[in-house]
Amino acid sequence: MKKVVLGFSGGLDTSYCVKYLSEEKGYEVHSVIVNTGGFSAEELQEIEKRAYSLGVKSHKAVDAVKSYYDKVIRYLVYGNILKNNTYPLSVSAERMSQALAIGEYAKEMKADAVAHGSTGAGNDQVRFDMIFNIMIPGVEIITPIRDMKLSREEEISYLKAKGVQMNFDKAMYSINKGIWGTSVGGKETLTSDGFLPEAAWPTQLTKNDPENVKLVFTKGELTGINDKTFSHPTDAITYLQDIVGPFAIGRDIHVGDTIIGIKGRVGFEAAAPMVIIKAHHALEKHVLTKWQLSWKDQLAQFYGNWMHEGQIMDPVMRDIEAFLTHSQENVTGEVYVSLLPYRFQVTGIKSDYDLMSSKFGKYGEMNQGWTGEDVRGFTKIFGNQTMIWHQVKESLEGGK
Repeated sequence: MKKVVLGFSGGLDTSYCVKYLSEEKGYEVHSVIVNTGGFSAEELQEIEKRAYSLGVKSHKAVDAVKSYYDKVIRYLVYGNILKNNTYPLSVSAERMSQALAIGEYAKEMKADAVAHGSTGAGNDQVRFDMIFNIMIPGVEIITPIRDMKLSREEEISYLKAKGVQMNFDKAMYSINKGIWGTSVGGKETLTSDGFLPEAAWPTQLTKNDPENVKLVFTKGELTGINDKTFSHPTDAITYLQDIVGPFAIGRDIHVGDTIIGIKGRVGFEAAAPMVIIKAHHALEKHVLTKWQLSWKDQLAQFYGNWMHEGQIMDPVMRDIEAFLTHSQENVTGEVYVSLLPYRFQVTGIKSDYDLMSSKFGKYGEMNQGWTGEDVRGFTKIFGNQTMIWHQVKESLEGGK
């Protein structure tokens, strides 16, 4: 029998794929789920049971949380990346990590084909297909839901006819959870107006009293919170989420351009990611030069867009990552954040690399590193070419 590796979540689409590929197409199905921080141990066990009950030959759960950070999230933090100044790439970046892990597993299994449950309407089909085409060229990509243009009702009828017992009720809101945020889709996100109701958000407001938190960064990475240190930044992210999530911080709706050329809206909550990015950026503004900040902004915007569109394997991404990594050499220090219901505020930083050091002068007050005469000469030279341009223009126009 030919072997197919199937990216499996245990939902309706991938459950259909197991039955269809094994019973209609005669494949030996090997399912794999890639955990990027959205599943508990109990949930992974239930998904494994479901996979075997549907008839897979083997099932594997890949713990990709730390590799997701090492290969993806760290650069989103280094670049302070928020797509359209709003969205921390919670799902799109996660899909990259999942696609890479599935591709590696297909290689390991020497699979004849790889399959996923994407429809023909969204970004994920492009992300998965592109990664697989690059990683495992020549391996067939099978997408039953997309290829047969199946409706939800058709999938349910097929599975019921096969005797599959599962909850076919569609949830009012679709939830996709990972360590770098949770997406929330519902009727309100299908149109251009309307905000998600309070009950739709997975994390409810349970903290009302203001709270302060200290974030410790070492070379751009979150290594400590308050007086607690962590061996890996993923542990720090999870710990911070437990602190800031109950304030209902980081909720918003992202409006963006899909890879396939249509506009889309999706709700998300990303309490820890939003606090980390804003705190990190505040620290950078103190310790980096203006041109480091300027070029970081430009390269990071491109990096985030290219990541969103599935191009993580483009070698230019490694080049930008090298720049971003080098830029973090002095991004070490403490950042202080005040937490309140639905919002937060960065109140200050402390760093040995702070370029606001009083040894060199205080803005608007006393200068220590130069004299008034130095400034006179500097301003004359700094504006010299512009002065020449205006004088030439005036002399020519005056002669008309």
